[in-house]
Amino acid sequence: MGAIEDIYGDLEADVSFEEFEAAVHEKVEQMGGLADEEAAAMLVANEVGDDEVNGVADIEPGMEEVKFVAKVVSIGEQRTFERDEGEDGRVVNVEVADGTGRVRISLWDELAAAATDGDLEVGQVLRIAGRPKEGYAGVEVSVDRAEPDEDAEVDVEVLDTYRVEDLSLGLSDVNLQGRVLDTDAVRTFSRDDGSEGRVSNLTLGDETGRVRVTMWDERADRAEELSAGDTVEVVDGYTRERDGDLELHVGDRGRVEAIDEAVEYVPETTAIANLAMGETVDVAGGVIEVDPKRTFDRDDGSEGQVRNVRIKDDTDDIRVALWGDKADVDVDLGDYVVCTDVQVKDGWQDDLECSANWRSAIVVTDGPPAGAGGDAGSAAGVDTGTGAGTDTGTGPGGERSGTLDAFDGADGAGSGSGTGGASGGGTARGGSTDGAGSGSASASAATAAADDEPEEGTVVEFTGTVVQAGDPVVLDDGEQTRSVETGERLRLGEEVTVRGPLRDGRIQADEVR
Repeated sequence: MGAIEDIYGDLEADVSFEEFEAAVHEKVEQMGGLADEEAAAMLVANEVGDDEVNGVADIEPGMEEVKFVAKVVSIGEQRTFERDEGEDGRVVNVEVADGTGRVRISLWDELAAAATDGDLEVGQVLRIAGRPKEGYAGVEVSVDRAEPDEDAEVDVEVLDTYRVEDLSLGLSDVNLQGRVLDTDAVRTFSRDDGSEGRVSNLTLGDETGRVRVTMWDERADRAEELSAGDTVEVVDGYTRERDGDLELHVGDRGRVEAIDEAVEYVPETTAIANLAMGETVDVAGGVIEVDPKRTFDRDDGSEGQVRNVRIKDDTDDIRVALWGDKADVDVDLGDYVVCTDVQVKDGWQDDLECSANWRSAIVVTDGPPAGAGGDAGSAAGVDTGTGAGTDTGTGPGGERSGTLDAFDGADGAGSGSGTGGASGGGTARGGSTDGAGSGSASASAATAAADDEPEEGTVVEFTGTVVQAGDPVVLDDGEQTRSVETGERLRLGEEVTVRGPLRDGRIQADEVR
């Protein structure tokens, strides 16, 4: 064997001998006689070997040429464009994958025509050679050569519909169904060419997790047409990374459609008592305090807004600061909310607080879903027992059955009945005359409280812990809950004694100590 054959025999590269031999002869001519065939063959071998990759994950922008084997995952539509000279160009974007990752490849002109004429199919394995570059959705490979390899096996599952946990960087043509958790307003921006762009966001969740969806230009209006709780399908989306988080984007090829499918989302929340400074977490609980929205001037002269709410689970309570558009979310006393991607920060008087910004989602639900982390909300009056009844009050206290019924009766009298036992933390709701069950009273205690209710106008004295500091104040002594009208400003968790006449199921406090 000659020198060329020997060196080619030791070469671990996807190149035919004919291609290698031609490259050696070309190298000899380029060197102008400064290298013989053996030296030229060694140079060519080094050049070919430098661009070999073990898998898609090793492909990086800046490589002169890479060669790899991958399976076709999706095939885009052919697009035409005008060249400065000659005929119009054609291009087709194809997503390919192997066991290490996924990458988009661009097929040009004749290769593009072959791809759209039926010569290329999803699931087909290709041997690809091309030049990597930084593309709009991550690394892309501009293909020089591509040919089918029927003998190669690539263990990659081709999905028709993705779940959140299936998403990874570099995907395109993604179809995903999810439940709308939160929506943002449409924002405008100026592009480099002077045109105006539009963008909006919504957060989707399914049984495997949640993802932020970014919609561009004409698709941006969907955020204002959809509401939390809607079920939608993202069609032909693509994934990108922003601030370290994976997002699903919808451009001119994609769309977001409302569907009638039921999609379950169960948040994995952290118990409030376990929160630590600097964490980004999901928390959930019953709303026990709501402050008015405030506006302020930023350093750049723009106007900002914030609203504080306090939520409580069975471990503790915490203030959540809702910034920007989050301050407009419809959150009321007695609601159960899930706050995702909130930052734990130093709050007022050295207390921790959660800060909800543009990355966060504030989701109002009917109560803690089965399997929610931290048993959030049970101490705030949410029924977590297997035999606990719900508020069936006939007065104003029973009007919001299905949310946090422990506080639903705080706005008025409700003589409703309480049923169910205390097993598993279950409580009887609506047994007290103010319609605000304590979250810890048993059915028998609630019934006794109703039977022993003083007559209207009777002066009563009650000692309890402040579990709602709004208007009215709600006190809980561990057995029953009382609504109190008072001008005193009381803090959550404070133990006080109030005295005054009973009016419409509330204590009109003349004395607070």
